[in-house]
Amino acid sequence: MTLNIYNTLTRRREPFESVEEGRVRMYVCGPTVYADAHIGHAMSAIVFDMIRRYLEYVGYEVTYVTNFTDVDDKIIVRAQETGQDPFELAQFYTDKYLKHLSDLNIKPADSYPRVTNEISNIIRTIGDLGEAEYAYEMDGSVYFRVENDDDYGKLSRRRQEEAVTGTRVESDERKENVADFALWKGAKEGEPYWDSPWGPGRPGWHIECSVMCLHHLGETIDIHGGGNDLIFPHHENEIAQSESLTGKPFSRYWVHNGMLQLSGEKMSKSVGNLVTIDNFLQQYSADALRMLIFSGHYRKPVAYTDESIAASVRSTARLRGGLRPATGTIAVGEDVNTLREVTEAVRSGFRQVMDDDFNTSAALAHLFELVRAINTARTAGIAGPFFQAAQDTLRELAGILGLSLADPESFEGDALAAKPFIDLLVSVRTELRQDKQWAMADKVRDGLAALSVQLEDSQNGTDWRIEDAT
Repeated sequence: MTLNIYNTLTRRREPFESVEEGRVRMYVCGPTVYADAHIGHAMSAIVFDMIRRYLEYVGYEVTYVTNFTDVDDKIIVRAQETGQDPFELAQFYTDKYLKHLSDLNIKPADSYPRVTNEISNIIRTIGDLGEAEYAYEMDGSVYFRVENDDDYGKLSRRRQEEAVTGTRVESDERKENVADFALWKGAKEGEPYWDSPWGPGRPGWHIECSVMCLHHLGETIDIHGGGNDLIFPHHENEIAQSESLTGKPFSRYWVHNGMLQLSGEKMSKSVGNLVTIDNFLQQYSADALRMLIFSGHYRKPVAYTDESIAASVRSTARLRGGLRPATGTIAVGEDVNTLREVTEAVRSGFRQVMDDDFNTSAALAHLFELVRAINTARTAGIAGPFFQAAQDTLRELAGILGLSLADPESFEGDALAAKPFIDLLVSVRTELRQDKQWAMADKVRDGLAALSVQLEDSQNGTDWRIEDAT
């Protein structure tokens, strides 16, 4: 099987071939840390965590780098508004975001470079661009000379004269070209700065990622990722800087996730239509957010509504239900062979659809097929090694999507206190069924269902579980 990835640069799916056999170097643009991160940020982190996990699953050694922008106009403005030191502000939100990544079951990166730790490399790179006549200095600031880059616009498919249409650009009438962008910004009063050959100042936004890629991963990487809102100008300008400097392709594959939308609009701090990661995790699990994202395709928009998150909660509970223990003792027979065959088919089918540009919705369909087979086998009294193998496969493949599938039989808090009462009601229902009082038995069942307690009848009796509300 061959992994095919949609490459934004070429606008088509391409067979994946890494620069170095067996190894993948992957860079994903991280957040600007000036306020609480929202689940739109989480979407990008979760998508590329999934891609990384799958690459590792198929045998690649992945070096994964994601950055923090910890000096920026937004950070400076927020620090001035709150009276905080901008570096302390950025550190606070950096630490909080790292905690969120752990809470969301996102694997740690191999490196988390920060702009403030890369200043010397940034200054050196800007100097090299100036010597190659791709940059010019003007009153303490340095700009990239777009007209000297013949293929500028190849990622976004914008011609140079279209590059600023509908896009926020840095306003400075002194620039040679309105599309030229800042590599170094001369210091303004009250702002943090570093000394440089052009005077005190700080880096522009785009140069930081080029430098961090070069420093931590090399001149040509395999995958550069981020939200599709970064295609222009950020990633376009990264390509311009990096390839003008090295003369080599910057990244072989450009991969972009779609936006998480609330009320039909991209989730954004500036718009104010956002759900913070804190708020989300107070109500739902990380699995529920992954289920919401992976029920669609990573390149498409994801609608966050009460209905869509409720459906994701239910779907998560269905997957977790496949891990409930066997209740019977049958280890051989036709039903066992059927379970084994479904398990093998699901493993193969999962790999096939994930090789098709990480088709997670189809991958989840295979997992639900396996859950159905497991539940059918449990009801039939199947147990033993093939039942265990099916559940192990479910855990393994769900883990590639970063789904933890916490033990559905564990109880805590209110659920633990309710357990003896639920057991009693299940026992009463069993007696009613034995006495053929079907209406009363159904009333007990429906009453428990209204409280998210689901019953499963089998030849070995009745099992119950709480449909996880998170």
